[in-house]
Amino acid sequence: MDRDQARKMKEQLAAFARELAEKHGVVATTPRSLGRQTVLEAADLVRAPTLALGLVPQAEGGFGIAVRYRLGVPRARSIVRKVSAEVGPDVDVRRTGRIRPVSELGPRPPAPTSQADGDTDRRRPLRPGISIGHVGVTAGTLGAFVTRTGPGGRDGGSNGSRGGELYALSNYHVLAGSRQARPGDVVLQPGPADGGLAPGDRIGELTQVVDLTTVEPAYTDAAIARLDRVPVDFEYPVGRVVKTARALGGEIVGKVGRTTSITRGRVTAIELDDVVVGYEDLGALNFDDQIEIESLDDGPFSRGGDSGALVYREDGVALGLLFAGSESGGRSGKGLTYANPIDQVLEILKIELAGEPAHPFG
Repeated sequence: MDRDQARKMKEQLAAFARELAEKHGVVATTPRSLGRQTVLEAADLVRAPTLALGLVPQAEGGFGIAVRYRLGVPRARSIVRKVSAEVGPDVDVRRTGRIRPVSELGPRPPAPTSQADGDTDRRRPLRPGISIGHVGVTAGTLGAFVTRTGPGGRDGGSNGSRGGELYALSNYHVLAGSRQARPGDVVLQPGPADGGLAPGDRIGELTQVVDLTTVEPAYTDAAIARLDRVPVDFEYPVGRVVKTARALGGEIVGKVGRTTSITRGRVTAIELDDVVVGYEDLGALNFDDQIEIESLDDGPFSRGGDSGALVYREDGVALGLLFAGSESGGRSGKGLTYANPIDQVLEILKIELAGEPAHPFG
């Protein structure tokens, strides 16, 4: 199938899966209506539709249909079999297990400093891939430096960035972490889980977050923090990353994260809809149009603390912002990683990747 045909089939299958879910008594439940004790269970069980559907590249060209499901969802296997039969040989079925924001996978605080392969130390100049976090959060990853293109941007900011004030890009659950977070809150490097303390390790303040809600599908888990007058280094393992592209599937990608440092992976699915991610504070949220990545290494592509890392192609073109992972699946069997398309992130936050040093501190 070409992309348009695959997209049309995906829409039809989504409607079919919902009908099957209703027929089998799998009813959508609003997790926020449940008690706190069962919020995380809601992410595993009771949110219909029961499947995530996307596109998967095929070796001979064109696209098939990606079908992703979690055990524990009532009648999931039965629905998967019937949906797969509708697709035929062009289907790729995987069981993912529960999906969480990457900061919530594994031990808490995620991947203790002593067990992290990435950079958990205090670093000046700041650079992509190091530990960062809201003063009330554990730790995540500084994904990229950006400037604002919308109102309030390009204003000759205090750190002298050529495109205006300079900001750090990461996830909502790294730079904010809860609904109680407010613009102006302190952001630390390293994050609190790695010993960061205010005021000595302050690097900036929370500026903007993408609102996440259980009412509508989400597209990005993202936030930015305006940086103080601190030096920055724009280099990634592949050089400076200033260009972006839409993931097509099959790309070899990399990332540098606070916990697992540099890892390699492959884009195994694109345009995944109904990816249900269980947040400790927000409950179960649906994400549409997501990128799925499996590791090409022996270990997983990401672990707890890698949240917010930029996902880039081997040629240094950005594809996504890493935000979530599954308990199982992938070549290594140790989990799949999910990323927001970077163009969506930039458009929603009205920002762009910054590729020039901030004068005179860079």
